[in-house]
Amino acid sequence: MPAGESGVATDLAAFVASLSDDDVPDDARRLAERAILDTVGVTLAGTGAEGGTVAASATAAETGETTVLGRDRQLPLSDAVFANATAGHALDFDDVALAAMDGHPSVPMVAPLLAVGEREGSTGQDVLTAFVAGFEAQHFLSRPISPGHYEGGWHATSTIGLFGAAAAVANLLELSPDHAEHALNIAASMPAGLKRNFGTTTKSIHAGQAARSGTTAALLAAEGATADSRAVDGDRGFFDLYHGDREPDLERVPDLGSHWALCEDGIDVKKYPCCYYTHAAIYAAIELAEEYALEAADIDEVRVTASQGAADALAHDDPATGLEAKFSMPYLIGRAIADRDVGLAAFDEDNIDEPAVQTVRERVSLAVDDELPYDSNAAHVAATTRDGETHERMQERPPGTHDDPLSIEELHEKFQMCAAYAPASVAVDDALAALDDLRSVSDVSDALESL
Repeated sequence: MPAGESGVATDLAAFVASLSDDDVPDDARRLAERAILDTVGVTLAGTGAEGGTVAASATAAETGETTVLGRDRQLPLSDAVFANATAGHALDFDDVALAAMDGHPSVPMVAPLLAVGEREGSTGQDVLTAFVAGFEAQHFLSRPISPGHYEGGWHATSTIGLFGAAAAVANLLELSPDHAEHALNIAASMPAGLKRNFGTTTKSIHAGQAARSGTTAALLAAEGATADSRAVDGDRGFFDLYHGDREPDLERVPDLGSHWALCEDGIDVKKYPCCYYTHAAIYAAIELAEEYALEAADIDEVRVTASQGAADALAHDDPATGLEAKFSMPYLIGRAIADRDVGLAAFDEDNIDEPAVQTVRERVSLAVDDELPYDSNAAHVAATTRDGETHERMQERPPGTHDDPLSIEELHEKFQMCAAYAPASVAVDDALAALDDLRSVSDVSDALESL
């Protein structure tokens, strides 16, 4: 269903409003289950991190009716959506979809779907279908302006993610095509999120504001609020204002319902809780360290070559905080070689200046390979030891990609690690049982009881 004369929002709204459980391919449904499980896990961990704590504390309300994950607390729906989505992005451990939308697709949608689903008594199947609707919407709207939008400095997780939240909630609420169209066009007045704020608490707040704004757009439309029908693709609309240095290309709008972006382009799950542009280099460094028994004291120099997108995102060569360290190639390579791993503890403030990590970090350089596409995640790592030997590895893809996914055991291990960081206790086994088979849950509120 390519965009018609009526505008892309009209076509997208028709798809979003009509998508039912029977329309969703089984593969897409299972991928949605995995994505929600992973996002809930990283939200639990992020609840106790700086971004999650700030977001939960900033609300003026003492209590409400909507679950805040990992805190044994409830807030009004809008505040809970904001707190949960911010926490979900606080550790930069949430999934990505660079092939689909140059950002993190799940975190702006999962918090709204769980919150609205809790209020509405939605089934797990309802939530999964709405997730698919939101994911396809993000892909549909990002294609005409990607990658120029991201290259221009916008954080697509926020600016595109809010459309995903609006579409997902519109589907969950079973809005009519007209109301869903208004929801999307209302959302077109709400995008914000600057890449300049990467490495600060504000980056995670981007996810919170996208989730809350998208939810608000759908709820407003449900109550009869209206918006211009060409707010997305018309003159001075979203595409026109947010496309960056490349003109919008509406020929790139995909065919909804025949091309399933979730199945074909997919979601990449993070193995390490830091900027995704570092993952291939981290994995390569760990593999080199293990294969050649490299220790921090052995290292004379480590040269990392990556894309221009990586260089733009990784702005902190000498990080002073855990958040900055997530966007520091030197720190992360130092940690990878010193520890053979990069886990949540690597970003605790007390661990940033560990001597072994510092020893390597000071010897790491990052250069741009101009032959790589701007948003490539490939990396080449060359480690030279003090005795003059150089060991090299080219890593084309990070671990956990759509084509080479983490195993269910690895997903469960990640969930368990994350749950241990939540401020309140989590019934991990019950949570995993519910989230692993979300399609069978009759009321999503039941799945939230263990969280």
